[in-house]
Amino acid sequence: MNPPSPSPIAHYHLPGLFEFYELYKIFLPLMRKHRDWFYPWCNIASIYGAPADCLWGGGRAGFGEADAGDVLALMKEYGISARLTFSNSLLREEHLTDKNCNELCRLFSGGAIPNGVIVHSDLLAGYIREQYPSLYLVSSTTKVLSNFDDFVSEVERPEFNYVVPDFRLNKKFDRLAALGQRQKDKVEFLCNECCNFGCTERKACYENVSRLNLGEDVRPHKCRQPGGEGGYRFSLAQKNPGFIGIEDIQKTYLPMGFTNFKIEGRGLGSAIILEFLLYYLTKPEYQIEVREAVYLDSMLDLF
Repeated sequence: MNPPSPSPIAHYHLPGLFEFYELYKIFLPLMRKHRDWFYPWCNIASIYGAPADCLWGGGRAGFGEADAGDVLALMKEYGISARLTFSNSLLREEHLTDKNCNELCRLFSGGAIPNGVIVHSDLLAGYIREQYPSLYLVSSTTKVLSNFDDFVSEVERPEFNYVVPDFRLNKKFDRLAALGQRQKDKVEFLCNECCNFGCTERKACYENVSRLNLGEDVRPHKCRQPGGEGGYRFSLAQKNPGFIGIEDIQKTYLPMGFTNFKIEGRGLGSAIILEFLLYYLTKPEYQIEVREAVYLDSMLDLF
C-alpha cells in the first residue's frame, strides 16, 4: 500500500524585505517559537523589496532604509528566500552599471537558500543571468499580463522560475486548470490587489514609478479610477473580483496544483502589513496574541 501523498503547502511571497525589516524581525521569531499559532498548510517562501533610491527599482517607489547585510542575515536565519524588486521597465544599457544595484546583486548571490530578482526589463534579465547566475528570476506583475495567451507564453520562457500574472486572470479557472503541472509550479498569484478590476491605468502607473526611480522630473501618477482616491483598503481588496482569500487557497488553488501566492503592500505601512500576516498566516484564535506581541514591542513604529 502506497503512503498517502503529502498535503500541498501554500508558499507565500511577502512584501517589504527592506521596507518592513523591523516588523519581520519581530514576527519571524514569534512564528518560529509559536508555530502552532499559525496555519500548518502554509509557509513564508520569500520576502521581496528594494532599498530607497534604487535605480533598478519598480512597482513602488522604495523607502526601505534597513541595512542590506542585516536584511540578508535575517533571511538566512529563517531559511527564507530574499527577492530584490528590480522591476523598472525603462532601463537602458547605461543603467546596468549602477554601483548600488550591482553591489546588492553580489551580496545576495550564492547561499544555501537561493535568492532572486523580480524583473520587468528583458535587458536587465539578460544582464543578471550573465553576471549573477545564482539569482533566480521572477517575471513581474508590472508587465500587466492580462491576456491569458500572453501569460502562458511568459510561463514558457525558461529564464523565469516564477511568473506573476495580472490579478484579473486569478479566476480564469477553465484556462488555469488546463495548464500542466510544470506550468502551474511557475505561477505566482497576486492575492490582495485593491486596484479597480477594470483599471486601464496600471501600465501608466508602473511606468511613472520607473521614471521616478530613474530620477526623472515627473509628478507621481494620480489614479483616476473609481476608488483610487482613497488609497489602499484591505476591506475593499477583499471585495475585488480578483481577490484570493485563505478559503480560496485551501479549497480551490491548492487542489488545482497551484502553490505560490504573492501578497502586495510594499508602499503601505507596517500596521496593514501586520493585518495581512494575521489574515493569511495566523489562526483566528491566536491573532490577538500575535497582534499584542507586535504592538507591545517598543522597537517598531507601526504607523
